Amino acid sequence: MANSKALAVIDELMKIHPKGYDLSLGRILGLLNKLGNPQDQLPPVIHVAGTNGKGSTIAFCRAMLEAEGKRVHVHTSPHLVNYHERYRLGTEGGGRIVADDVLADALSRIAKANDGTPITVFEILTAATFVLFSEHKADVALIEVGMGGRFDATNVMKSPRASVITPVTLDHENFLGRRVAEIAAEKAGIIKKSVQVVVAQQSDESREVLENKAMQTGAPIAIGGQDFTHYEENGRFIYQDENGLLDLPLPILAGDHQLINAATAIAAVRYGGFDISTNAIEQGMTNVTWPGRLQQLKTGKLLNHLPEGGELWVDGGHNPGAGVAISAFVSDLQERIKRPVVLIFGMLTTKDPVGYLKEFTGLVSHIYTVPITSSEAGFDPGDLAKIANDLGFSASTNRSIKSALEKINRSWNASTGAGPRVLICGTLYLVGDALAQNETPPE
Repeated sequence: MANSKALAVIDELMKIHPKGYDLSLGRILGLLNKLGNPQDQLPPVIHVAGTNGKGSTIAFCRAMLEAEGKRVHVHTSPHLVNYHERYRLGTEGGGRIVADDVLADALSRIAKANDGTPITVFEILTAATFVLFSEHKADVALIEVGMGGRFDATNVMKSPRASVITPVTLDHENFLGRRVAEIAAEKAGIIKKSVQVVVAQQSDESREVLENKAMQTGAPIAIGGQDFTHYEENGRFIYQDENGLLDLPLPILAGDHQLINAATAIAAVRYGGFDISTNAIEQGMTNVTWPGRLQQLKTGKLLNHLPEGGELWVDGGHNPGAGVAISAFVSDLQERIKRPVVLIFGMLTTKDPVGYLKEFTGLVSHIYTVPITSSEAGFDPGDLAKIANDLGFSASTNRSIKSALEKINRSWNASTGAGPRVLICGTLYLVGDALAQNETPPE
């Protein structure tokens, strides 16, 4: 975003404050106290933690609540193209990404209050969530946890309306633990006494941890597959809980895993005590949008480099659990129309490329590894290509997304059949790069 006042403030903060993660709550609590504790002045909050599906679950909640006429604030992270995407302010008729001058003003006041005290930029950005959401009226606030839960900067709210935990799998092992149970224990840190907990379908290992934490804390809990269920039948999405059965249209977000996210969102809204009609829930299933997650790009500059008749998809999933969901979706596409499947792949060095890529075994014809321009923490494309080759894939390095697409185009022989199915994947940072180059930023 050219000439952005907010980005100028963030750039200055990045020069003087620590980068990365430093999991504790003391720094942000001290800052929020200087700002008048805006985290205690929010509309009713749905607080969402988990490994996969947090953003999609929030997107479903937002779509349903806005269909009911609610003004909904939304905080998600990370962003795809611009920091502004992290903050959506609720208005009549649907929310809007925060205006640059509004965000710049909030960040400037936060930086002044912090007065150079050591603090991470993520904590500054989270403080902006609380400042913005407390100063603009809304009926609901949807707030996504950044990492973990127990020591995440968002976990300073005393009494959210509902604490939601999406599926827990391995991710951020260096910070959260090497076993699913250890990671679940960190996610469970958002559970609070007497606050409704909604848990998506989980592995036995993580579910047991989350149930025990709710019982110890004195929090009522509703668990996917037990207290609320869902299934697909005759092209419809069936949801059921203690309040009855809903016969709904299938969610328009791609992938079977979105059924779990949709069910979790419905449960969050209903168990969280928000008054919402069946009609609003129906509209939520068909109006929901969530860029960068199994999103097909049908317009934009990048398509000029794609072979005629090809498909271009993007997805920001970055862990083995995401690999399972994405490869299952691509396999389903292949059953309908078979095409050569090609990955344009980049990943952060904090992630597990082996665990992710192995889910695509037998599915992918070639992997083009690329650098991530929007992050300094990306794998070298040569290292990623070696990992892919060692797993048995055909892989090669490329200097950019555009050059990879051009190579695909040059090597494509139209006489061989349907155009290739190209998936840009491995991290949201690479998806953000793709959307920026395609000139289709999220709205």
